[in-house]
Amino acid sequence: MSEAVRMEAVSKVYGRAVAALREVSVSLPAGAFTAVMGPSGSGKSTFLHCAAGLDAPTSGSVRLGGVELSGMDETALTKLRRDRVGFVFQAFNLVPALTVEQNVTLPLRMAGRRAPKGRVAEVLGRVGLAERAKHRPAELSGGQQQRVALARALVTEPDVVFGDEPTGALDTVTAREVLALLRAAVDDLGRTVVMVTHDPVAAAHADTVLFLADGRIVDALDAPDASAVAARLTSLGAA
Repeated sequence: MSEAVRMEAVSKVYGRAVAALREVSVSLPAGAFTAVMGPSGSGKSTFLHCAAGLDAPTSGSVRLGGVELSGMDETALTKLRRDRVGFVFQAFNLVPALTVEQNVTLPLRMAGRRAPKGRVAEVLGRVGLAERAKHRPAELSGGQQQRVALARALVTEPDVVFGDEPTGALDTVTAREVLALLRAAVDDLGRTVVMVTHDPVAAAHADTVLFLADGRIVDALDAPDASAVAARLTSLGAA
């Protein structure tokens, strides 16, 4: 299986002493769903930010889709993220004045591109919002807004979709709907999903769960179920 992200001996140090990541080496396979978990302060968000090119490691190598990120200037990194990466955060980050359709196509417009004919309708249909294209965010529920954010992440057909606690602000039922859509992006569209989460139920939607502690990957669990994930988190002091 090909690699979507490859990290080699990646460390990230803030200031003089705070090491958020310590010599992390891992391969995240393409076309798979990987969840990243760990106690507060374990380095989860830093891991995601370095993997996605949002933050530069202090040392080590990060390759995204075979492209080495170290040494790239901010202009090149911005273009790479815009063209090859999708993001879904806990905050929906929608533009209130824009319609659903306009929010979804924003990454394409910022890149000076137009969506292929039927592409926006297809992606909105996939997330169940085909009839909401002309609505604005304030007219939508939280779950619907997160589905808009997911559609926006998918519209560019990215190599990797990164999720940072994408269900953290949602109720249980709505969270499951969003997780099912992320799972379908992998199974039906062949996308790669990398998701940071604190929720064992959310992590159970992944193919593999990576566990971080003190900036290091300390364990991995394939074909996870929620109870096994919760037990591992408890042993790491996250509960």
